[in-house]
Amino acid sequence: MKLSSRIFVPLIAGLSLLLAATLMPASAQNQFTPVAYVNDKVITRYELEQRIKFLEILGTPGDLKAEALDRLIEERLQREAAEGFNLTLETEQIFAGVEEFAARANLTGPQLIDELAKIDIAQQTLRDFVAAGLLWRELVQGLFGPRSQVTEDEIDRAIAQSSGSGGIQVLMTEIVLPTTPEFAERTNALVPDIQKLRSTTAFSSAASQYSAAPSKARGGRLDWLPISSLPNQIRSQILGLKPGEVTAPITVPNAVALFQLRDKREAAGQESNSFTAEYAQFYISGGRNSETLGKARRIREDVDTCDDLYGVNKGNPDEQLVFETLPENDIPADVRKELTSMDPNEVSTALTRNNGQTLVFLMLCGRTPELNEDIARQQIRTQLVNARLVSFASGYISELRADAVIRIP
Repeated sequence: MKLSSRIFVPLIAGLSLLLAATLMPASAQNQFTPVAYVNDKVITRYELEQRIKFLEILGTPGDLKAEALDRLIEERLQREAAEGFNLTLETEQIFAGVEEFAARANLTGPQLIDELAKIDIAQQTLRDFVAAGLLWRELVQGLFGPRSQVTEDEIDRAIAQSSGSGGIQVLMTEIVLPTTPEFAERTNALVPDIQKLRSTTAFSSAASQYSAAPSKARGGRLDWLPISSLPNQIRSQILGLKPGEVTAPITVPNAVALFQLRDKREAAGQESNSFTAEYAQFYISGGRNSETLGKARRIREDVDTCDDLYGVNKGNPDEQLVFETLPENDIPADVRKELTSMDPNEVSTALTRNNGQTLVFLMLCGRTPELNEDIARQQIRTQLVNARLVSFASGYISELRADAVIRIP
């Protein structure tokens, strides 16, 4: 992308800063006093004071000075990493990001800028904050997006889990905090304050500031989810919460996660024709006896998936091996009864055909629940991809901090 107009405040250092200082009053000089060095970049007192005010109006909990400085350091590293990949932003992209951010408070971009100006928060502070988030999101997606993709089978499994019990659905907001050594102290300080939050607005603001999850771009808010789709450690806590309450910290790789329950509802259960099954039938002549059952056992030992049956049937008539993909209601009753209790790649030898003269080697290839209004396939895909991106992003920022030279005077 070509940067048509940079909106970032230039970092002034060296001789230019010295010359400017001789022409400024003492109060103005103090604004440009360095409060931190990040590699060859400087963070000024003015930037820090502006960010503290900005976090305050967002309702951010904890030590605002420490959080503001930590966030500015992180943004310097993120921007430096983006520049290393020649990533820049068009002015229009930043304006659009400001509009998106303002919309969370039901304001337009200009309205938000005017409101911030009333409490002496510069327009540049808002734009720098938004631009840093946009660059980081684009960088993480570019670096790790291809490695975060999910397969159709993974989506099917997630849908199967979320469809299994019907019943309760929950609306949550998430905050994911890194626990790698350089973040551990900050995370330990933040967790108690976050757990005390009962306002959904305050919790969402905290997510926008602290969370390492991609959902921070929308204040950590998640869409309706079946409770059965959640990991056990989250599900067990969420079930006992009232709206507004927050879970205890839940440990995930290199991070802890906290969830606030926003709402809970009962969903209609699944109807009987809730899945489509793909299954294979390999016919063994001779009926159901010790000889044919022995042959079936040997076949079972040689096959792991339905596709392996093609090799078993090599040299036999094509009609000896039959694959079917049918909705539950269209599956023959005796086959449906067997499939109901089977897992993918499991085998049954309970059925016969031709008046008992042919043994059926029945193998379930896969089962896909039919989606209802509460389960969007694309939504499931997005959730799975985002979960992987969270892990990648957390590890990457940890590497950047570990490799950086950070000095606080």
